[in-house]
This record gives sequence, structure tokens and C-alpha cells, in this order.
Amino acid sequence: MPQGTLEVLLVSAKDLNDTDFFSNMDPFVILTCRTQEQRSTVSSGQGSEPQWNENFVFTISDGASELNLKIMDKDTFTKDDFVGDATIPLEPLFMEGSLPPTAYSVVKDGEYCGEIRVGLTFTPESESCRGQGCCEEEVNYGGWKESSRKEETYGEWKESSMEVNYGGWKESSREEKSYGGWKESSREEESYGGWKESTFQD
Repeated sequence: MPQGTLEVLLVSAKDLNDTDFFSNMDPFVILTCRTQEQRSTVSSGQGSEPQWNENFVFTISDGASELNLKIMDKDTFTKDDFVGDATIPLEPLFMEGSLPPTAYSVVKDGEYCGEIRVGLTFTPESESCRGQGCCEEEVNYGGWKESSRKEETYGEWKESSMEVNYGGWKESSREEKSYGGWKESSREEESYGGWKESTFQD
């Protein structure tokens, strides 16, 4: 099961069964993906054809296979009324990456009671460093940032570099060794505001 980020565009609904007899209902949607739950705003007085045009973001982990949309009617003095719900399988989204706003059937007690229009986008978790023998680390301490990167390839060459940025100046070092040729070089560069100092040894 893929892991990543699910973005949901909640557009609108139509042909909903209006649960209010004397006025238009005030629909809102409860979006659920496994244990994560989010709510839309209340579409006040829009009755059976509400508009939302809202975005929601969920974290997809193992076991997340569907998105549930429960439509409710907001009542001020009584319990909110259940209008209907729609369940969207996520497997087609994982294969395609994105699905344009599409109408999904809203069901209550096994009967069709309208439709809800939703767009979906899935962004997989980055796997750029997995299995490549490289490691990146970045630390940010208020006004300055320190980052380091190390990469090794055995058999031919080894290269390592480190960069430190302290507000107005930058220090970097680079070391390269090539065996068989063989060549060893190092370079160090320091920049302090308006001037730069560098050394090179081969």
C-alpha cells in the first residue's frame, strides 16, 4: 500500500434529500480517511445543491484504501441530521496520481439520494535516498543553518563535502580521492560578507 499525501477538493453536491421541511437545509461534510477526520464549512441555506470549493489534506499510510464523505444537515437547536454518505475507493487514484472533480453517488439506507463532486490528488512519499547509500542532514538553529551530505562509492572513488552557513558568511570544504590514478585534492573556501578566501591543494 503506497504512502504519501492525499489532497481532496470538495466541490459541491446536488439532488440531496432536503431534511428540513420549512426551510432549506444547511449541509456540511465530514471527511474520513481511516482515523483522520476533517469537516467542511456549513453551506448555510443552500439546501439540496450546496457549494463548498474547499481543500483538505490527509496523510496516507498503510491500510488506507478509501475516503468516506458523510453529508450532514446542521441544526441549531436539535441534533444534526444525517443526509447520506459516499465512499470513494483510493486504488484508482494510487495508479493515476490524480482524478479530476467527479460525481460520486450519495447513499442513505441503501438508496440513492443525490451526488457529491470531488477531485483527488495523491503525492507519493519521496524515496530519492532509499537504497543509494547517501544521507542528508539539515539543522536550523534560529539565524543559521548547517547541512552536511556524504556519499560513498566503493571501488573507484570517495567523495565527501560539508557546507556551513552562518547568516552572512559561508564555509565549505571538499575532499576527493581517486585511487589507481592516483589523485588527491582538497579545496576550502570561506566568504565573509564582501571578501572571499580560498585555498587549493593538489
